[in-house]
Amino acid sequence: MTRQPRTGKWGDLVPRLASGLAMVAIGLAAIWWGGPVFAALSVLVTGLMVWELTEMLRPERPGKAVGLGLVAAATLTFVFVIHEPYGLLYLLIVPIMAAVICTGRRRIGAAYALAIMLTGYGLVALREGAGLGAITWIVAVVVVSDIMGYFVGRTVGGPKFWPKVSPKKTWSGTIGGWVGAALVGFVFAQMGGGLAMIWISPLLAFAGQLGDIAESAIKRATGVKDSSSLIPGHGGVLDRFDALTGAVVFLMLISQVTTLPLTEG
Repeated sequence: MTRQPRTGKWGDLVPRLASGLAMVAIGLAAIWWGGPVFAALSVLVTGLMVWELTEMLRPERPGKAVGLGLVAAATLTFVFVIHEPYGLLYLLIVPIMAAVICTGRRRIGAAYALAIMLTGYGLVALREGAGLGAITWIVAVVVVSDIMGYFVGRTVGGPKFWPKVSPKKTWSGTIGGWVGAALVGFVFAQMGGGLAMIWISPLLAFAGQLGDIAESAIKRATGVKDSSSLIPGHGGVLDRFDALTGAVVFLMLISQVTTLPLTEG
């Protein structure tokens, strides 16, 4: 599960960019297509993330990790198929099972598994309910804030944001991510999304950064570098989508009390 150390400040740049571009291409195509295609991608990613989470928390039981990943994919598929409000209750199956399997780290397993399931469901619900523009905005905020944070952090450096949990993250990179998110919000505001997007976008980016930090805390507690080695330059699926998890859960929460700034397109 662990990976060999990368050499140099920019040692991981080429594989990171290559795999990142491939994921962006696949993701954008699925987002544009919507419907069953996007739902299928969401199911796949959700299953892989739950598998990686369980593998980190219970590495001595790989069979259980694979099994829970399959249960997560099957559960989310079932929820999409029945398409009923009460179907959301079925999403609790996976976090409950995670709490049973992840002995010693039951709360962490249950909480993060729930966040993953909500993200898988939330992405499809937002795509269907709020439209292409909204889901594109969310993904753009997360991707741009990550890229800006990466380059600003590596270039400027400076004080660490939370050294005990995520030693590589700096305040400069964190703020760079907020600036990048605000720029994305400005662009989408000019496209008819409303001025609220300019200030909501940095909050969305911060929620994504917290999602990233939460996964970093799990990796630090379990002594692993990456959630898996599926994606060159990025580690695992959970390593790549941890920020999106935080952002989507945050957006689902605020959507309960206010109207999303971009609701069509």
